Amino acid sequence: MKAVVCEEFGPIETLAYKEIDLPEPGKGEVRVNVKATGVNFPDGLLVQGLYQVKPERPFIPGMEFCGEVDALGEGVKHLKVGQRLICTSQSYGGFAEQAIVNSRMVMPIPETVSDVMSDVDAANLMCAHGTAHHALKQRAQLKKGETLVVLGAAGGTGLAAVQIGKALGAKVIAVCSSDEKLAIAKENGADELINYSSGDLKEAIKSATGGKGANVVYDPVGGDAFDACTRAMARNGRLLVVGFASGRIPSLPVNLTLVKEYSVIGVFWGSFVMHEPMVFLQNMQELFAWYKDKQVSLVIDEVFPLSKTQDALAKVLNRKVKGKVVVVPDDLI
Repeated sequence: MKAVVCEEFGPIETLAYKEIDLPEPGKGEVRVNVKATGVNFPDGLLVQGLYQVKPERPFIPGMEFCGEVDALGEGVKHLKVGQRLICTSQSYGGFAEQAIVNSRMVMPIPETVSDVMSDVDAANLMCAHGTAHHALKQRAQLKKGETLVVLGAAGGTGLAAVQIGKALGAKVIAVCSSDEKLAIAKENGADELINYSSGDLKEAIKSATGGKGANVVYDPVGGDAFDACTRAMARNGRLLVVGFASGRIPSLPVNLTLVKEYSVIGVFWGSFVMHEPMVFLQNMQELFAWYKDKQVSLVIDEVFPLSKTQDALAKVLNRKVKGKVVVVPDDLI
């Protein structure tokens, strides 16, 4: 089978697209014929050795994908060959024609949405929307009528946060670096728009919230935008630390949390899935229902062939994506 292989941590240009042996599923595992793989910011960090998870090399990156069951390992009774499902491997395996995954980390696509959910959409629902859902529901406990500020609101997880914030009844303020990106956030439900490239972000948030500050900030960006938000929080606000797409991990003047009485909350979706699997399953069922009702949707920027995975990762790492990027085996394009 063909796969994208990371031999050693390094630049994405060193990834190899090559023929490898077809893997066999072990006890409790399933082999999946991959139909589409979502490309996420952590994928690019992982191959460079910059992510919190560092798998043994060589490995195949790609943490979320859609496919069909091809073979069952010993003890797997709840799945059947040919069954359509979405998968998360936590860190790797998806950039290939076939993948081995723990049978507990796959989810059959419900019959209620299977006819309307494409492989490309299915491959992208779990990670970005799953992160935003967990962040806003469990970590922030976002309430109807509260104000949610979403940084990076045109990216995959940012757009997910805009959509889910609206589904939960919040007023959503989208923050992006260009008017073009803001237009996409508006199409996906944002109530107010802030272009942080053309003004003071802290003052813009205060203005948009009538001087009260943000109840919740969803921040996958870090850097200067995080710095501004630490000074634009409402009392009892929740600042969600989701990622650092800007490239700079910021420092927090903790006196601000004391004086303004707000919380800074970390969001690590992979840890949540591992430690609270039943809650994760409940979240996914809610996401499927929202997808069916068109309260959430997948915005697909570009589909790349598997052989061009390097280009897909570069587009994501360079923050050129509006929505999600997808990789599909070459023979399926």
